[in-house]
Amino acid sequence: MPCTTLLVGKNATNDNSLIIARTDDGHFDVKKIIVVNPKDQPKIYKSKIGHLEIELKEKPFRYTSCPSVDLKNGIWAATGINEKNVGMTATETTTSNPRVLGLDPYVRYEKAKKKGEKDKPGGLGEEDFVVLVLPYIKTAREGVLRLGELLTKYGTYESNGIAFNDENEIWWFETIGGHHWMARKVEDDEYVVMPNQFGLDKFDFSDAYKEKKANLCSSDLKEFVESNFLNTSFDESNFNPRLAFGSHTDQDHVYNTPRGWYMCRYFNPRTFVWDGENAYYTPESDDIPWSLKPEHKITIEDIKYILSSYYQGTIYNPYGRGDSPKKGMYRPIGINRTDVTGILQIRPNKDDNIKGIEWISFASNAFNVSVPLYSNVSKMPSYLSSVNKNVSLDNLYWSTRVLQALADSHYSTSIMSIERYQNKVMNGVRELLYKYDKLMEEKGKYDLMEEANQKIVDFVKAETDSIISTVLLNASEHMKNGYNRFDN
Repeated sequence: MPCTTLLVGKNATNDNSLIIARTDDGHFDVKKIIVVNPKDQPKIYKSKIGHLEIELKEKPFRYTSCPSVDLKNGIWAATGINEKNVGMTATETTTSNPRVLGLDPYVRYEKAKKKGEKDKPGGLGEEDFVVLVLPYIKTAREGVLRLGELLTKYGTYESNGIAFNDENEIWWFETIGGHHWMARKVEDDEYVVMPNQFGLDKFDFSDAYKEKKANLCSSDLKEFVESNFLNTSFDESNFNPRLAFGSHTDQDHVYNTPRGWYMCRYFNPRTFVWDGENAYYTPESDDIPWSLKPEHKITIEDIKYILSSYYQGTIYNPYGRGDSPKKGMYRPIGINRTDVTGILQIRPNKDDNIKGIEWISFASNAFNVSVPLYSNVSKMPSYLSSVNKNVSLDNLYWSTRVLQALADSHYSTSIMSIERYQNKVMNGVRELLYKYDKLMEEKGKYDLMEEANQKIVDFVKAETDSIISTVLLNASEHMKNGYNRFDN
């Protein structure tokens, strides 16, 4: 899935939350959010793409999940928080190169060619990771180690990046070829941008092989690099994983790097020159930093905005005025085919019951709203969880899909209404979140979380129904077959 990931350390956020966020950009896949209770977790997991069967012996924790409604290609759980307040988002599809894949090829499913022979199972992939990892981990670090063990044993058929967070740490995990991997802890005062490329630009093998404080990797990764001449840096002590394992193709320069450029430009507008002839980094730079210290503390609203963005304020904005030849030349973050966006917020200063907040959006972020949900519950409101393949305004997924299509087609006359809707909803859900946080903390009645989720969703539904009516009327008034007898 071609997605966009943003990670923010606890000292880089306004309230010391640890946040991992990702847009899941498929091809208009229908999504929902549910809670998977322990009794519903499979004891034998069967993958669709890799054709693997894996026995799950451990007792699972309850967790939230954003699966595909159509299960023909698997669950694709995408994003979730478990009852131990550990978040996971999987995955950011990344890139590699022939030097790596020639040495450690992807593990792909092979159907038997002759009668009597057995099919050869493939490895694991985005379809599988959340279901196999999130229900069984108590910390973000445990998530890295469990996923690493699974990849070493079964391999993978694709290149991916996976994020984990808990109340103390954020970890970023990247696959390397079919069986290798590395992971780094995100610095508390930094944020990380990941736009569909291998991201890590530094790694400490000494730490990974000894103390393992902030670096973890597959057991033979250093030897794999050294024996196969994968380090392309002249300074061999300064290992750059992005150069060794990733790519910097022409496609990257229109599809991937511009998104990293725009995110860093937003959070660090004065740190570097981003525009013009003297720009330090451009949309096509291969060395845009993986992580930076932001110029101000980052909020949920900042994260929602940047994951909704389409190069506003630049000549690349597809909705921009004029006839600039560069309009729409780069792939935006807030793209039309986003399925679901999860902003997973772990709040260390809150009671364990309400530490986890999962902000969920469906469809294109440019026109939608983000809904905060207490994650430590046994079910989700039906407006978010009861979704099928038929278009219906009875759920948020299809309502937002309808809204985005109407608003995009009439952008100039509808964007003001969309922005008012987005502001009103964010104001309202913030008010409800503050109200229920305070109520539960003062009275210790944490069984109010499902009530709170329902109140939040009821408010969002009312405002979403209203904006659809507004934008539909606007679109109807501007149809090409309109006519008024006084037009001429």
